[in-house]
Amino acid sequence: MDISFIIVNWNTRDLLRDCLDSIDQTVDALSYEIIVVDNASTDGSLDMLSQKYPRVKTIANSENRGFGAANNQGFAVMQGKYALLINTDAVLTKGAVQKLWDFAEANPRAAIVCGQLLNADGSKQNSVAAFPTLLTLASNTSLLEYFFPGKYPSKRYDHQRPLEVDSAIGACMMIRKKALDEVSFFDERYFFFFEETDLAFAMKRVGWKVYQVPDALIYHLQGQSIGHNTQSRIEFYRSRYQFLRKWHGGAYYRAASAVIFLRLLSNILLAAAGLVFTLGMAKGLRRKLDVYIQILRWAMSDERRATSNEQ
Repeated sequence: MDISFIIVNWNTRDLLRDCLDSIDQTVDALSYEIIVVDNASTDGSLDMLSQKYPRVKTIANSENRGFGAANNQGFAVMQGKYALLINTDAVLTKGAVQKLWDFAEANPRAAIVCGQLLNADGSKQNSVAAFPTLLTLASNTSLLEYFFPGKYPSKRYDHQRPLEVDSAIGACMMIRKKALDEVSFFDERYFFFFEETDLAFAMKRVGWKVYQVPDALIYHLQGQSIGHNTQSRIEFYRSRYQFLRKWHGGAYYRAASAVIFLRLLSNILLAAAGLVFTLGMAKGLRRKLDVYIQILRWAMSDERRATSNEQ
């Protein structure tokens, strides 16, 4: 078996159907299996799978186990040389998987390979991410990408050739099973966000590499599988704190936490100033202010401090 597609689903039946169809329509020269791990959906996803896609291997969870734990279930039963993780809100283009496969086969130390994510209109999304550091937390990411494109590649540049990166965005990425077996599966303490960053960091520490293949194109209806509510933003912050604590700890972690706190506080002040300037008429600013305040409250809570103590 060449590739095991692993898809985690939670109440995204229609997106899941489009994702599955894109696999069958765009992959033809490689042998593959499809594993769907369903996190207790209530929208008829399982019925749809059994009726329309009987050859798909389905793992039905009784609760939402999150992204990492669900993918680990897929890793445990996969038969492919590579796992290709793809979100339900992603759609493959013709040849994309073949390009990822060809690059990985030609580069035996490539543990993770991703393509270029696209919005529905064809514009580029960020497909790679730098590891969080004091510099990235304190600086404007766009400025870092502008002044140091080699270290901080982004969608603003038209890369023509594959490039080594820190980590890939988990919406669509191919992972070598040999690297998973050598290093680890996902750390299940992350519920959603930073699982792929954590895995890439662990793999790079022992000599594996992560690459982007920019001409492997994947449409990604960004965020439709998870939403954009306040709780999802808090979950992002929780995972980032957890990553920093796990890999740095001590004084570095405390410094990073202080930087995050100051950035949140400055965002609140800027949003509040904008509301005053617009006489409270800017609904988007009002929404941002409310979200930042709720995140700051969480960051100062006992729950966040408990996250800080996790190892």
